[in-house]
Amino acid sequence: MDSLTPGPAEAPASRQPPLPPEAPLDMPDGILHALRTDRPFPSAPQFLAFRRLLVLGGAAILTAAAAFEMYRVLGLNGLTALGAIMIVLFVLLFFWVALAFTSALAGFVWLLSGSRHRLCTDGPLTTRTALLMPAYNEDPTRTAAALFAMGAALATKSGLFDIFILSDTTSPNIWLQEEAAFLALRDRLAGRVNLFYRRRPLNTARKAGNVAEWVRRFGATYPQFLILDADSVMEADTLIRLATAMQWNLDVGLIQTLPVIVGGRTLFARLQQFAGRIYGPVIAHGLAWWSGPESNYWGHNAMIRTCAFAECAGLPVLRGPKPFGGHILSHDFVEAALLRRGGWAVHILAALPGSYEEAPPSLTDVAIRDRRWCQGNLQHAGVLPARGLHWISRMHLLGGIFSYVNAPLWLLFLLTGLLIAIQAKLVPFNYFPAGQSLFPRWPQIDPVRARFLFECAMAVLLSPKLLGCLATLLRAPDRSAAGGPIRIIASTLTETVLAALIAPIAMLTQTMDVVAILRGHDAGWNPQRRDDRGFPIGVMVRRYLPHTMLGLTLGLTAWAISPSMALWMLPVVAGLVLAIPTAALSGSRSAGAALRRLGLLRTPEESDPPPILLDARVPFNSPAPTIRTLFEDPALLSAHLAMLPPARHRKRDPISVPLAIARAKLEDADTLDEALALLTPAEAIASLADCSTLQTLQALSSRE
Repeated sequence: MDSLTPGPAEAPASRQPPLPPEAPLDMPDGILHALRTDRPFPSAPQFLAFRRLLVLGGAAILTAAAAFEMYRVLGLNGLTALGAIMIVLFVLLFFWVALAFTSALAGFVWLLSGSRHRLCTDGPLTTRTALLMPAYNEDPTRTAAALFAMGAALATKSGLFDIFILSDTTSPNIWLQEEAAFLALRDRLAGRVNLFYRRRPLNTARKAGNVAEWVRRFGATYPQFLILDADSVMEADTLIRLATAMQWNLDVGLIQTLPVIVGGRTLFARLQQFAGRIYGPVIAHGLAWWSGPESNYWGHNAMIRTCAFAECAGLPVLRGPKPFGGHILSHDFVEAALLRRGGWAVHILAALPGSYEEAPPSLTDVAIRDRRWCQGNLQHAGVLPARGLHWISRMHLLGGIFSYVNAPLWLLFLLTGLLIAIQAKLVPFNYFPAGQSLFPRWPQIDPVRARFLFECAMAVLLSPKLLGCLATLLRAPDRSAAGGPIRIIASTLTETVLAALIAPIAMLTQTMDVVAILRGHDAGWNPQRRDDRGFPIGVMVRRYLPHTMLGLTLGLTAWAISPSMALWMLPVVAGLVLAIPTAALSGSRSAGAALRRLGLLRTPEESDPPPILLDARVPFNSPAPTIRTLFEDPALLSAHLAMLPPARHRKRDPISVPLAIARAKLEDADTLDEALALLTPAEAIASLADCSTLQTLQALSSRE
């Protein structure tokens, strides 16, 4: 066979190219060490240094006061080595808790004051914007439904948005389903919005590399682009306001929205949904208030200036082997830091509505995702020393690192406290140490002061939740939509109790992740589950049995020391001992539905869903082809051929091992069924990307 023969039917892709003409934009690989460009930022808020002094200085003062109280608790007559270790751990842990409190307090005041830092949006939108939807083995019908809702809404308001589906998919069947969904989506939009599709042969550098490849091929056409996630939905007015703000604020390189979590049905998803919606605005407003033009980036639902991103945000490949070397997994914090180093402002618009995302459906799902995020954030230790980074950018990077390191530090803090208690119970105290003294040295651990310090620490820790709840109660529209004062307070208490039960489980899980990464285990990059099917009970037992065993050990040890010690340890012990049922319950849709019937954990978007969310939930029906049906559908085969990248973009090794093995296997096959049974997924997808091998598959299909 000389060429593939798709048949007489014409594919839509043959009438309209799957990609626009290329408009290359140079994007050099990142350099860690470079000078910082400092210039005036017209978009920066006033009194920024004073704001930072209040928030960071307040956190430092609280930490110093708490550290002094801890020193007085452990004894003014001199510290043991364990006591000194405990104070150091306490300071490291408490500072970030204090910073969260002072930041949330600032956000609470700013939110209720009604004042906003609004970027200039005067004038019409005249520049074209690209919406990028990176996809990695996602359900194509889910992403297509969201893109159709956004595309249809944009078509009624602006003709200056193009949508790109940027696939890194490695499953052959999902690849074909993506193409079928793309063709159906393009037909349904009927030219109202330009829609394009591209799949990379190799997903080098993962999502960051996916976006960078688009910038290098098409970036010169678009002054700005917006990154979506596979579960993102954004309102048309929000997209237009972001694009307009980027167009008219020439010092801004990135604008991050605050995505609201929606669509939660399981218990865990609804917990995250409630926490994000009720506490999130206070926290995000506080972060935006003191970060100013040195704000952070969370990887999606953000508008980016294309030339700034191409010039500054090419990521370096870190030295050394994985897991610390290689491509950076958590790219967003680093890209924000590099943009700021290049002289571009990075802002969070916490008050801008209309930005949505979904949450993982269970504690186990978030633990699987966190394994990769943990490695990515620990990689930031290699970026922290980079020359030229703004000190606020370094704080963001350090905060990302500490968000995972604090788990083993917390565990060490608890174990150190236990050891101090064991030492006090089992080791005789030396009342007359070496040297001359008129009086004996009395051991001094003040239980009253210890209780006071614990209560103060808990108050600081829980204050962001309290402030978020109070802010919701004081705003009439949100108060009514969230169920009224009684249900909001009850929901906050419910979320706090369940979060306290989950916290020790997350502590040990993240500790195990950190230890595994430090031992050199690479997390890889697995697609995220977005459904709520749950996990078998056997998986729950295997994954959380270590948590249960540690909880029993801690509980029995604390009880052996004293009943009062066991009471102090009860919240941690209970969370660990109940890890298996808690994890199983977290993914329960019936538990989530039960709380919803009671009116608990309700959010405004759950009570009255915005139209864009309702539209995005309408099932998007498109064919679900396989390799077999590809050769039975001439239109899809023709479209598939049209969507294969030009030869110059088929970046392979000099010899593609999966393709070579696939060709060898196909020589031994007499039918298509035999061939498909022989091919692994990697070999099948390599075959789909090669015209010659596709001819062989089509010839085998024609024999049946």
